[in-house]
Amino acid sequence: QLQLVESGGGLVQPGGSLRLSCAASGFTLEYYAIGWFRQVPGKEREGVSCISISGSGTNYADSVKDRFTISRDNAKNTVYLQMNDLKPDDTAIYYCAATRGSYYYCSEYGPVPEHEYDHWGQGTQVTVSS
Repeated sequence: QLQLVESGGGLVQPGGSLRLSCAASGFTLEYYAIGWFRQVPGKEREGVSCISISGSGTNYADSVKDRFTISRDNAKNTVYLQMNDLKPDDTAIYYCAATRGSYYYCSEYGPVPEHEYDHWGQGTQVTVSS
């Protein structure tokens, strides 16, 4: 069974940091491009970041650029999202997603569209509050 599991969420004060993990079971992440998304109840899900299969291509939403960093460790079958200088507006449920056969390439020129992702995790809550 193909499964993605997010972890690392929690409550943090503004200006703090968290590192989210996206671990795969039942398949090998190194053959997939990975995206991070977030959603606030009542709002549409938005793309946060993505990383290409090779890891050389990354993309960030303007709202998180220079604060968040995506990376992958294929040996651990895990992708990470390092989040620094967190703001209350970053409060959301964070999801990771995986795609293997997408026509789109994650790079600085653009992300992989949400509809291209085949596998999704259940999400992890991030709350930024004093």
